[in-house]
Amino acid sequence: MRLLHTSDWHVGRTFHGLDLLAEQDTVLAHLADVVAAEGVDVVLVSGDIYDRAVPSAEAVQVANRALGRLRHAGAQLVLTSGNHDSAPRLGAFGEFAAAGGLHLRTTIDRIADPVVLDDAHGAVAIYGIPYLEPEPARQALGVTGARGHTAVLTEAMRRIRADLAERPPGTRSVVLAHAFVTGAAPSESERSIAVGGVEQVPGSVFDGADYVALGHLHGPQTLAEHLRYSGSPVAYSFSEAQQRKSVWIVDLDGSGLADVRRHELPVPRRLAKLSGRLAELLADPAHDDLVECYLSVTLTDPVRPVDAMRSLRDRFPHAVHLEWQPENGKTSAALRYAAAVRGRSDEEIARGFLDDCRGAPPNEREAGLLRAALEKADREDAA
Repeated sequence: MRLLHTSDWHVGRTFHGLDLLAEQDTVLAHLADVVAAEGVDVVLVSGDIYDRAVPSAEAVQVANRALGRLRHAGAQLVLTSGNHDSAPRLGAFGEFAAAGGLHLRTTIDRIADPVVLDDAHGAVAIYGIPYLEPEPARQALGVTGARGHTAVLTEAMRRIRADLAERPPGTRSVVLAHAFVTGAAPSESERSIAVGGVEQVPGSVFDGADYVALGHLHGPQTLAEHLRYSGSPVAYSFSEAQQRKSVWIVDLDGSGLADVRRHELPVPRRLAKLSGRLAELLADPAHDDLVECYLSVTLTDPVRPVDAMRSLRDRFPHAVHLEWQPENGKTSAALRYAAAVRGRSDEEIARGFLDDCRGAPPNEREAGLLRAALEKADREDAA
């Protein structure tokens, strides 16, 4: 049996205020091409199909279109809910969807109820563990004493192993889970699932499964041969600029895990970072290859440039993030209000504010405008 492991679609997510639905639709359509070209039997989606519990109508359309393409390409689908999803909404009409090849595992009571599919070697039991919020999951699972993600996932896997033990010898097993496994590397775009400061679980929790398809972290990574994150199909933060987005193609034979291959995904628009003085960035031909990138820019001008983002977008239309870190190291120091105003006139305070904000005091014209404004305010107060 051949599986495709993906996760963390986050359909509907924006990137620094920009709509990513078109990029998401393009990459998810590519997954269907992979299914057809590679002869994939089952697509595993390990949570966070959507970016929010109540997705927009447009996001639902993109997700539905992606699932339809995957099914039309010939694969069965197994989905679990992540911490961004609404499990009840995602799991609605699950019994009817299963008849069409879409198998949803979004509830605790179905953790040990696998999707059982057959190949030439016999049965493969695919178990879906939805994201488990520790405290309510602990109550639902009857876990006493221990708390946190490790406790509830340990109980979930205990139930899965118990079910697997009752199945015919030689039944192979696959587990989908949405969790932060110890040793994995996070990005800046995941929402924390920490409870009481403890969110990580040891990989040993998942011992006994032939393959564990993990979701939640957005960088593809291998923790053990059978324990992997696929990562998100699209980059959602500049910390992911160097990641090569991908999915895992997993082969099972009669004895269990036979092979895992990485398939890299297309990049609709690259992410890049750029640093320097504004005038140099706008003129240097060395940056021509970044014109079509989503761009994060750090300006190092000693004085904050006026309307810098507008100027940058004249050359880099997809610049989306801007910071100012002056190369002279001058930054606004933390100062209590009382200390900032003590012994200073209104004009001195206003001058100091402008200097802190942009790294330079007001010029002669600006100083005149400040004085005129303060004098007008004084006259109005006295009237």
